Amino acid sequence: MSPSAIEHRNWMCPSPLWKILWKDLGLRANKIQLVQELKPNDHQARRRFVEWAQNEMAIVPDFHKRILFSDEAHFWLNGYVNKQNCRIGSEANPQVYVETPLHPEKLTVWYALWAGGILLQKR
Repeated sequence: MSPSAIEHRNWMCPSPLWKILWKDLGLRANKIQLVQELKPNDHQARRRFVEWAQNEMAIVPDFHKRILFSDEAHFWLNGYVNKQNCRIGSEANPQVYVETPLHPEKLTVWYALWAGGILLQKR
């Protein structure tokens, strides 16, 4: 149970519980991080992209209107825990690695934001 849930359940002000966890017990909240290995070719690919974008800005006056910001979120159907909602309380960083299946079932939501509006797609 999270500290916030305990505080809410016990009608407790947030600061005393955090004081107990962090100052008295010496526990720290460690956030789960997903990592992706950078490959040797990644640096050159990024440099090529920057050079291309700079050239386009010099040639096309409304290039900024053609920029599309996109992202996608995956919702795993096998019970995988989203790293944003998980904290591990311990005296030291646990340095734990958890292996997950290579291709678990999931729902993917893709969106894009650009000068013309918002695009949304579910897969």
